[in-house]
Amino acid sequence: MQLTSLFLLLLFAFLLWPLYRWHRSRSSLAPAVFAGLLLGLVYGGLLQLARGWGAQPAEVLPWIDVLGDGYVNLLHLLVMPLVLVSILGAVVKVSSTQALGKISVSVLAVLLGTTAVAALVGVMMAQLFDLSAAGLVEGARETARAEVLGERIGQVSGLSIPEILISFIPSNIFSDLAGSRDTSVIAVVVFAVLLGLAALGVRREHPEEGRKIVDFVHVGQVWVMKLVRLVMAFTPYGVMALVAALIANSSWADILNLFSFVVASFAAIAVMFLVHGLLLLVNGISPLHYFAKVWPVLVFAFSSRSSAATIPLNIETQIDELRNAPAIANFSASFGATIGQNGCAGIYPAMLAVMVAVPMGIDVLDPVWLATLVAVVVISSFGIAGVGGGATFAALVVLPAMGLPVTIAALLISVEPLIDMARTALNVNGAMTAGTLTQRWLGRELETPAQRATQ
Repeated sequence: MQLTSLFLLLLFAFLLWPLYRWHRSRSSLAPAVFAGLLLGLVYGGLLQLARGWGAQPAEVLPWIDVLGDGYVNLLHLLVMPLVLVSILGAVVKVSSTQALGKISVSVLAVLLGTTAVAALVGVMMAQLFDLSAAGLVEGARETARAEVLGERIGQVSGLSIPEILISFIPSNIFSDLAGSRDTSVIAVVVFAVLLGLAALGVRREHPEEGRKIVDFVHVGQVWVMKLVRLVMAFTPYGVMALVAALIANSSWADILNLFSFVVASFAAIAVMFLVHGLLLLVNGISPLHYFAKVWPVLVFAFSSRSSAATIPLNIETQIDELRNAPAIANFSASFGATIGQNGCAGIYPAMLAVMVAVPMGIDVLDPVWLATLVAVVVISSFGIAGVGGGATFAALVVLPAMGLPVTIAALLISVEPLIDMARTALNVNGAMTAGTLTQRWLGRELETPAQRATQ
């Protein structure tokens, strides 16, 4: 390792110390997360400058990734145990099984409804910025990416709606607990609900055994949530490492070459954040109060590019900060990681469809074509993987369904990481918005008679 690279690595380690002191001096996680974000931006920019000084950031980044990627791996480790015990606990403790169905319908309605709006926003921005696939240059990276997409399209092009729905039903719960499929999170949710309903049946028929099950589930929840909080304590340092790596690896030349697409994408994402805020405002919830509570979650989603990895922080924030019922928080976070993602499954495939359709002479504002696109986008949003690359999966489903080529998805690879960060933050915010709105609509129904009597 070069002396300059060693100095840069020691500097990163040195910056962790003031972040640790700042974290320890604050009762809330949010200030430390923000500090980690700023330090990551500064350090990542320094690594960019170091290239001009003859340094080799490639020698430093693998060590930084130990902290960043290691933290993300720990969060992925938490996802399945947390979803299992949390959904199970929510079902066992819910006052009415009918409320579970209402929660699911409400959360899905918000997720899918906002995804339809996101598709329309994507079309609008593509038109406003006059985006087109014509003239995009295909280099070596893009050619290699096109070959990968050509192999992957065979895996998804033949999927039908019944097949997607069947994929939600677990056939081997141990395989799904290992996250072997894109829809494993939903499969675990289904299993937890069934297990919880069975526990309710045992409680009715055998009260003594039923109480033991409830106690066992409660102990499991307390145990797993303690593990979650242990891992959450590393969030500021993980964010710092992730942001530093992302900034250091960004190619500003590629961003400038596709500047219009980048700006249009961020504009569409900003409009959808405004839509979320408007939905909250219409339902009597202060958007300022809401975003003040959830922004640390959005920062982590932005830096990690993983909706699935954000599930633990999403659930904890909904319960502790937004005061959403555990059942609502768990259903919205779990569903939102794989269904109805506003950014990856809504905006992105709609924009790509317009960019390809315009050079082909298709009138993208034709009501029939537009309605078909929105319907295909909403349907294809079922089962989108909640990790980096989910947007590409959505594009591989939507574009062939609309009779359009998928090559454009390869031509945008150079700016994908940057845009995907903002898309992931929007996806996660959509899930938390769905949970918060559902709490406003159905929260009273989840209260036990004893809780209602104390009010």
